[in-house]
Amino acid sequence: MIRETIVTTRSPEGVPHIAPMGATVIEGGYLLQPFRPSRTLDNLASTRIAVVNFTDDVRIFAACVIGRKLNVDVTPATRIKCPRLLGALAHDEIVVDRIEDDPQRPRFFCRTHFGEAHHRFEGLNRAKAAVLEAAVLVSRLSMLPDDKVDQEMAYHAIAVEKTAGPEELEAWGWMVEAVAEHRRKRAS
Repeated sequence: MIRETIVTTRSPEGVPHIAPMGATVIEGGYLLQPFRPSRTLDNLASTRIAVVNFTDDVRIFAACVIGRKLNVDVTPATRIKCPRLLGALAHDEIVVDRIEDDPQRPRFFCRTHFGEAHHRFEGLNRAKAAVLEAAVLVSRLSMLPDDKVDQEMAYHAIAVEKTAGPEELEAWGWMVEAVAEHRRKRAS
């Protein structure tokens, strides 16, 4: 099972970094597979710690994918020297046990060192899932044909129109604009 999460890491100098990442659940922890090159990969390799944050704020996922600055507060994790999202519903603090190198996506096998819940989960919202799927599409715009992107975005727009709140509408707008901007740049 893959959980869509926000992974927080820190550089050896202590600079926090946040990134959306599918964390594969394995016995006792998670498998993380960041792409090369990435700051998350560099931080994991050097510090060997991270925090898997569980959040339903899809704006964080959307902003990370398009490189949009979003004021996201972090705070120190409870037991390891790494930041976590202040607004996370819950988090798991993880330690890298083993690394399998790969030219594209090294595999970091991580053990859960500590986990903690912070906020009540208020239920599912189909618009949140739609924004996450749109963020995945946007991250792959250069690999997918336009008709596939258009078809998927039209389908996900239905959920957004029916169930979105202000945060989901804001993030959805960023995704729609990212698709349009990608096509403008490609055409010029």
